[in-house]
Amino acid sequence: MTRATGPFEVKLAPLTTHAGQEHATLARMSIDKEFQGDLAASSIGEMLSAMGSVRGSAGYVAIERVSGSLHGKKGRFVLQHNGTMTRGAPSLTVHVVPDSGTDELEGLVGSMQIVIEGKAHSYIFDYTLG
Repeated sequence: MTRATGPFEVKLAPLTTHAGQEHATLARMSIDKEFQGDLAASSIGEMLSAMGSVRGSAGYVAIERVSGSLHGKKGRFVLQHNGTMTRGAPSLTVHVVPDSGTDELEGLVGSMQIVIEGKAHSYIFDYTLG
């Protein structure tokens, strides 16, 4: 496994949901990210989320397409997020969608940790190129 690390900035914006306003616990957001460090890339994607009936409980799924370079190798790949929060305790997995790597990133397999400290976001991306 190779490890890539660095900071990123993320912008989320609300999108219209199929569920409509009567289901305020459901949300849909656009994702725009700028990665720095070992992953010099930008991404776009969408997130769906739901809040539980207890404060601090929620879930989300997201798909984002990443374009740029990873340790100098150029291409695109897709990340799939699956996150839950149970009464404030978070659990998150972010994986590369199988066979989504292109160009020099063809065969990319890996998982990403998202680290949030204060308002700063960073990533730890463990991957292999097959």
